[in-house]
Amino acid sequence: MRLIGDIDPTRPLLVVAVAEEAAHLGEGLPVLLTGMGKVNASAALATVLARGPHPSEVVNLGTAGALRPGLQGTTHEIGTVLQHDLDTEVLRTLTGETIGAPLTLDLPAGAGEGLVLATGDLFVAEEEARQRLAAQAHLVDMEGYAVASVARSAGVRVRLVKYVSDEAVEGAATTWRDSVDACAKILARWAHEELG
Repeated sequence: MRLIGDIDPTRPLLVVAVAEEAAHLGEGLPVLLTGMGKVNASAALATVLARGPHPSEVVNLGTAGALRPGLQGTTHEIGTVLQHDLDTEVLRTLTGETIGAPLTLDLPAGAGEGLVLATGDLFVAEEEARQRLAAQAHLVDMEGYAVASVARSAGVRVRLVKYVSDEAVEGAATTWRDSVDACAKILARWAHEELG
């Protein structure tokens, strides 16, 4: 975990998994580098928000894999995020409680419904997993649900913005490594245009 800059209650906090994805963000807004995965993202954001002050909003910028055709090379604001590696239905049967239900996020006016993002601690890079997840989501990542859940628990508005770097199939890790710098430039441009 690394916080770059100071949190300002009047400005957003950018939350990014790894330095490679944040490489072109500049110094205009504070950036929290969490590390990859749900545990790292949760722990880092919860620690920073517990210390205070809270930012005006949390904006999770990052890359994602496409679960459906026609999405690679595009940027999307997420409307709903779910956990693909937590069996909410089984847990409801066992406990009678809903644990880890999908989260619907508030999108800016005119943004439409947004896409569905599936978050899990699995880097999806094989066709069977991709097809299974495509039945419930458009994109897949490893931090979005954790960031959204922690921000919501702290009462801070949250947005998830994902650039589609790969198609979540064999070779996705190589594709991500080869394209992450170009993806980081596009995410930085989005942050500059949308957040100032």
